[in-house]
Amino acid sequence: MAKGRIIINTDKCKGCALCISYCPVHILELDTTTTNKKGYTPLIVNDPEKCIACSFCAMMCPDSVITVERFVKE
Repeated sequence: MAKGRIIINTDKCKGCALCISYCPVHILELDTTTTNKKGYTPLIVNDPEKCIACSFCAMMCPDSVITVERFVKE
């Protein structure tokens, strides 16, 4: 099964949470303990091992701050 790594440009994330609602494995959330340079609550990955590299989060991000790297886990 494919696995992935989610890379987030937290300094540009607006915290709109669109990506969160489209993640089929529910591993994304807003980091309520911090704010970024723009004053927004940024996105974090709460369980990176569960990522299936579907890229729905990256496709839904209106500011293109998410990159998904895909690899096959053996």
